[in-house]
Amino acid sequence: MSTSVLSVRRHRHRSRRTLPPRPCNEIGKVQICPRPRDRSGPAGMKPMSDPTTDTAGHDVPVDPLESLDRLLRDLRSSRTGLSTREAQRRLGVSGFNELVRRRREGWWRALGRQLVHPLALLLWIAAVLAAVSGSAPLGAAILVVIALNAAFAFVQERHADQAVEALAAYLPQRARVLRDDIETEIDARELVPGDVIVVSEGNRVSADARLLDGVAEIDASTLTGESAPVRVSADSADSHVPLIHARDLVFSGTTCVTGEATAVVFATGMNTELGRIAALSQRGGHQESPLERQVKRVACLIAVVAIGMGAAFIPLGTLLAGLSLGDSVTFAIGLIVANVPEGLLPTITLALAVGVRLLARQGALVKRISAVETLGSTSVICTDKTGTLTVNRMTVTQVWTSQGIVDFDSLPELSVPDPVAERLLRAAVWCSNAEPAPAVGTTRIGEHETDTGIGDPTELALLEAAARLDIKPRRDKDGRLTQFHFDPALRRMSTIDRVGHTVVVHTKGAPEEVLARCAHLAEATGTRPLTDADRTTIEAIIADWARRGRRLLAIAERPLGPSEVPADLTRDQAEQGSTLLGITAMIDPPRPEVPEAVDRCHSAGIRLIVVTGDHALTARGIAESVHIGHRGLRVIGGDEADAMSDRELDATLAGDDEIVFARSSPESKLRITDALQESGHIVAMTGDGANDAPALRQADIGVAMGRSGTDVAREAAVMVLVDDNFASIVGAIEAGRRVYDNVRKFIVYIFAHATPEVVPFLAYALTSGAIPLPLTIMQILAVDLGTETLPALALGRENAEPDLMRRPPRPRSQPVIDGPMLARAWGLLGGISAVLVMALFLLTLHIGGWTFGADTSTGELHHTWQQATTMTFLGIVACQIGTAMAARTSRSSLIRIGLTTNPMLLWGIAFEIVFAAAVVVLPPLQSVFGTAVPQLWLLALLIPLPVIVWGCDEAFRWWLRTHR
Repeated sequence: MSTSVLSVRRHRHRSRRTLPPRPCNEIGKVQICPRPRDRSGPAGMKPMSDPTTDTAGHDVPVDPLESLDRLLRDLRSSRTGLSTREAQRRLGVSGFNELVRRRREGWWRALGRQLVHPLALLLWIAAVLAAVSGSAPLGAAILVVIALNAAFAFVQERHADQAVEALAAYLPQRARVLRDDIETEIDARELVPGDVIVVSEGNRVSADARLLDGVAEIDASTLTGESAPVRVSADSADSHVPLIHARDLVFSGTTCVTGEATAVVFATGMNTELGRIAALSQRGGHQESPLERQVKRVACLIAVVAIGMGAAFIPLGTLLAGLSLGDSVTFAIGLIVANVPEGLLPTITLALAVGVRLLARQGALVKRISAVETLGSTSVICTDKTGTLTVNRMTVTQVWTSQGIVDFDSLPELSVPDPVAERLLRAAVWCSNAEPAPAVGTTRIGEHETDTGIGDPTELALLEAAARLDIKPRRDKDGRLTQFHFDPALRRMSTIDRVGHTVVVHTKGAPEEVLARCAHLAEATGTRPLTDADRTTIEAIIADWARRGRRLLAIAERPLGPSEVPADLTRDQAEQGSTLLGITAMIDPPRPEVPEAVDRCHSAGIRLIVVTGDHALTARGIAESVHIGHRGLRVIGGDEADAMSDRELDATLAGDDEIVFARSSPESKLRITDALQESGHIVAMTGDGANDAPALRQADIGVAMGRSGTDVAREAAVMVLVDDNFASIVGAIEAGRRVYDNVRKFIVYIFAHATPEVVPFLAYALTSGAIPLPLTIMQILAVDLGTETLPALALGRENAEPDLMRRPPRPRSQPVIDGPMLARAWGLLGGISAVLVMALFLLTLHIGGWTFGADTSTGELHHTWQQATTMTFLGIVACQIGTAMAARTSRSSLIRIGLTTNPMLLWGIAFEIVFAAAVVVLPPLQSVFGTAVPQLWLLALLIPLPVIVWGCDEAFRWWLRTHR
């Protein structure tokens, strides 16, 4: 069971999962620890923030949502901020405003864990046995393999622990603060609770703070996942909402898109919401991949079989064969060496490395090599919406005017659909504070600058739509006479602008709010009164587009009369009696390649769950547009998910239907991931924001967006999509499945040779030595290290089988080695090879004049015996060729796969033929391996052996296909 932050299923009597406590900053002997937040209500009401300390050092609870006067009193601050002396004193207590890393184990201990991995222990045994059997170079080579694998795993594990350092990049270096009644700029790490900071357009927020005055729009997508900026105001006074949704709070790591405000700091460093995410990210430890767990089981199985057979041979050799104890021990070592696959670990590593390189060419960077196989076994993908399924940029899709609907998706460049639509977009340009991007420039995401410009994404989308009609953005500020800022309560914004010789009020906002203040409707030739029938038509359009998850804005204008003075007008006076120009529909559009990628996931039996911080209608619209929910789609809001008990959440996720979790918090994502893992799923979590980091660490594999994603997400994940292409995930899953298939293929190949290597020893022992030993230990080593290695490595690069992405995901509990696989390797391929090899051995002895029980240790029969053992060795090599061709596919026919589609395997077979010939022909190698050149016609008998072995396996696979 996972030991993650949310793996608390042993406490099933609890109605909710227990979240980790927020971290403490320890300064000397003083700990600044937050009180637990009250999450008992359905939406988590009245969350408590971090405590400050009084002059005596006692904790004073601070509620950031209480009245401002009380909050300032609890923080012992004022609207003019702190004195420099007081701030320095508090800095010594609260610590620096920075993210700190949890103490990790020493590098030597981490490296030591890699050296005692079960498969590493098996390699240690193989090295010792090789040294005992007189093959010191083999022992040295195995030690090098152990060292390289341990070093590689150590480096990868250390690299994965850099998420907290990446989170620190979201804290700006400087902050504007009021100290000693004077606005000044300080190092952001020196901020303390009680400081009053200035938040202005383009700046990143330095700490969690409560607004004192002013209004601003905040891009909080890195924390909430919501693509649209949030309007915050000191007058909002949200006291019964979750902390992250309060409209009078700002949080560290977020960005001010527009406006200006002052705010009092109530949390810094690890006590901020960003620090909370950092703490969650650290607590999610390394999760073993399914292959890593299976390799441990394989290592144990191999060790038990090898040691068991070696130990059993000692009494058999002594009692039945009449061998001395020393000879029996030597033969037992030979059996163990024959059973230990020295090349298993490097072959697995190479297969995974090939997958890593393949994914890199497809635009996916893997930071942990075992993650390739994990992707292949993925059964559920929990995907973010903004920046993952979508392009993370608002776009105008349609505009309604009295002349009809203009579809911008099919609108040619610089075309004029109708004069009213052009008039609407000109008004939108005037009623905007956004600045389009220059033709050439840099991208400063920290200041909310993208490739489209600086400002609110909605306003940038309107500017982009206007540019398609060749409407230039308003560069000068002189025409702006008055501005009524967007008010979240009124849900509209208005400007009074001098357009030529006319003064015009331009208004944009929620359609129902703007429509209520309009008395006229714009037409191509002028205006006319707005009738009840017009209102009914407009309301139907609004309802239809809202159901599709579009973001709607109504735009209106009103020329001022000569007697109206802009400076004397109130908002209501300026807006009343306006002329409605039309309604715009916007959406953060899905990536064009996503629908096809989703369809491939469905064909592969992979379930998709959308976990997003955005609102439900938008999330549903995007999900359905990319084919998620083809069997039915359920949408669950954040409040509903938070209110679910463990059992209710398990029941919700138990089916096969696809779900959208909207308004999800980082804790919700962790709960969802943990619930899916507990039910046996292998979970891939995609994300791009800092709020995704804990879930990316908790999931079996975290997949981050490389282009639009944050550094936090990229460091927390084990795979990064450098092109932000959701389709790359499907390619990665296919690569992972291919790697797993190839691992099974070369395990079949390696295991199949254990039978023809072990059977000769058993024949010698069970006949009490009447049949001479058909194979020597040195010849076994020649097979395992000389002829077997390259074909096994080549099988790790085998192409994917045709039906690979039409198979359902394998269960988490499915072993990499199962009964049918062993029956095929040891019984079918190994058994046929053993029969053929023993037949060649006995035939060679017989034609040399040997009779049953004759002594072959001296005289002419000794040379015959050497020829016979050589035929055994060559027979195993010949059968290896057939086994290699048969192991290339586990289901399909080899004819369908293609005989020459793996050139590396052909080169490997050529090498083993040359190596085997050298062992038999060259005198120096003859003396080492005890070989002798057989008669030519006996060598000719080796030719059909590969075809016989492959043909039997081909017939077996044909039988399986026709009977299943």
